[in-house]
Amino acid sequence: MYKEFSLSEKKRIRSGVFAFYFAQGICFASWASRIPDIKNYMNMDDASWGNILLMLPIGQILGMALSGFLISKLGSRKVLLIALPCYSLCLIAIGLSPSPLLLVTSLILFGFFGNFCNISVNTQGIIVENIYNKSIMSSFHGGWSVAGFVGSLFGLLLVNLGLEPYQHFILILFIVVIFMVINYKYLQPDMKPREVKISVDSPVEKKKNKPENFLFFLGITAFCGMASEGAMFDWSSIYFEKIVKAPENIAPLGFAAFMVMMASGRFFADAATRKWGRLRIVQISGILISFGLFLAVIFPHIIVTTIAFMIIGLGVSSIIPVIYSLAGQKTKIPTGMALTIVSSIGFIGFLLGPPIIGYISHASNLRYSYALIGIFGICIFVLSSKLKIFKEKD
Repeated sequence: MYKEFSLSEKKRIRSGVFAFYFAQGICFASWASRIPDIKNYMNMDDASWGNILLMLPIGQILGMALSGFLISKLGSRKVLLIALPCYSLCLIAIGLSPSPLLLVTSLILFGFFGNFCNISVNTQGIIVENIYNKSIMSSFHGGWSVAGFVGSLFGLLLVNLGLEPYQHFILILFIVVIFMVINYKYLQPDMKPREVKISVDSPVEKKKNKPENFLFFLGITAFCGMASEGAMFDWSSIYFEKIVKAPENIAPLGFAAFMVMMASGRFFADAATRKWGRLRIVQISGILISFGLFLAVIFPHIIVTTIAFMIIGLGVSSIIPVIYSLAGQKTKIPTGMALTIVSSIGFIGFLLGPPIIGYISHASNLRYSYALIGIFGICIFVLSSKLKIFKEKD
């Protein structure tokens, strides 16, 4: 299927794809780090801000219909090299938006191109995993998480230096372009769907291009994990300000604690998955998410909540890499199409969860919102226990 690569070639391909995960991650983290500034500039309450955040999943849904098709036709390499610069430019448009209407438009486009980036970069991750012939997907998502941590710290620095969001986002565009110029040549051609030796007239032949049912259930499991992750990205700093009553200058502490543990967990997750299996890893992850969120709700103290956010970070670290790897390795349809199904359903959770939190927070309290998200961890445990695909051996 692929030519043989030397160990040094494999490492360089892996680091090149890792750089694209990092570049996408720092774009999203930069947006997340400036959410309080943009929210305050627009002078919106939690419910109104929830409506604004809803534009990201709308853009995601709009991109969903095209991303899998275009990636299967053009290849993930070409799509990624177009989508990532557009994603970065949309970030600048968000920073320059002077009104809610323009902000809505910019966020829809940000979600639209984010979908293309997400599907294409994870298709590349599956390709490299096949080249290595072992589980390494978590380390790629670790790159996304490291970018999130770096992006949040960078955002905190630029806030204290007095830079406006659009100035911050222009710097991010330069960083993304540099990463692309250095690493684009290491992106790989897409895999062909797994060949199945069957008769042309066989009923299996007629169905082989249809998505398997397990992909949709994997998507629902991913939805629960990414809704938890999205709640932390968009609301953790606000939770620290409103519920924990932390001073404004240390409000990003909770998000930083979450990101550190999520990134760390992803660099250990591949070895843990090989040792204990996908099922046990996902089950434990679901338990950690629920425990961490309920702990933060019951004991909103700065130290306890920081520890709780670290537990949540560890919980979400493994779920998405394991699910994406399963989707790419076990399907018989094109990898890009399989990932489009799973990733799109999951990413809707990532983008839809924060607006829902805003609505519940406005109607009652932010603590109730986090308690609701905590239930998703229990759903992850139940779903993974029921799905046979988690129990299958490679």
